[in-house]
Amino acid sequence: MKVYEITGAGIDSVKLSERAVPKPGPREALIRVRATSLNYRDLVTAKNAAALQVKLPRVPLSDGAGEVAEVGPGVERVKKGDRVAAAFFQEWLSGPPRPTYGRSALGGAIDGMLAEYVCLNENGLVRIPDYMTYEEAASLPCAAVTSWNALVSEGRLKSGDTVLVMGTGGVSIFALQFALMHGARVIATSSSDAKLKRLTEMGASDVINYKTTPEWDKRALEITHGEGVDYVIEVGGIGTLEKSLRAVRVGGQVSLIGILAGGTGINPMPVLFKSVRLQGIYVGSRDMFDEMNRAMEVSRVHPVIDHTFSFDQVREAYRHLESGAHFGKVCIKI
Repeated sequence: MKVYEITGAGIDSVKLSERAVPKPGPREALIRVRATSLNYRDLVTAKNAAALQVKLPRVPLSDGAGEVAEVGPGVERVKKGDRVAAAFFQEWLSGPPRPTYGRSALGGAIDGMLAEYVCLNENGLVRIPDYMTYEEAASLPCAAVTSWNALVSEGRLKSGDTVLVMGTGGVSIFALQFALMHGARVIATSSSDAKLKRLTEMGASDVINYKTTPEWDKRALEITHGEGVDYVIEVGGIGTLEKSLRAVRVGGQVSLIGILAGGTGINPMPVLFKSVRLQGIYVGSRDMFDEMNRAMEVSRVHPVIDHTFSFDQVREAYRHLESGAHFGKVCIKI
């Protein structure tokens, strides 16, 4: 079978290779992968595999969806022909995170989904909604589950709350969709007026161009009549965190998810004085994935796909993500 491997450092180190089709053992299922999607984490992994202590060669990408081609002895959770996606952490099935779950992260600690076939334990698989394409389903395991965890599983989002989302990557777009599903108000930021127009069309009640309005935190306070937002989906990291802490209300939640903006330090006093809940979110469990899928089926929410590349355009897909030009998810069809 054809498979991509990270063989060194950088996008050019992601190379096409050949491996034997794996045979499923007890409690395992062989998945014919139909689509995968990229996350910022995948870009970081390809560029910094050695620093991240990723064993090479490594099959990249945590996100993928396909159909069950064969099952091993004792498999009960799935059957041949089922449409499934893989959970990001293969061993985090339910409950709170534990240190050991990190050793089961696809595309990093273990081989990922950028292959024609993968063999996984049945417990690490989730059935995908019937109405979704494989590309849409492949966009769910990391970005969507992360947003769901931040707003619903940990956040307990409710109707009437206000959510601030940053940019137009997968996590932020899913957060907007999930917030609207729950009857919440969304304030969205971007440096592109064209993207802000699309965010408004998707349902954002207010948008802020953070280039023309660099003090976007003050604008968020103005929009909320000085009170602040209930939730911030913080994907910038240290570089934007202080503004997020100023934009959130007293007793609100800042979900720290990404590191896109860089930075080297923060003033922790707003966390103390405003009783802010600063919550680190690193994806979520398989049960969260299942719960999210059930909710999406009811609402018929479609993931936003920016562009789908072919299996021989993997490096182009990485570079498109790296450019920051995308709106939603970048996918690869296999």
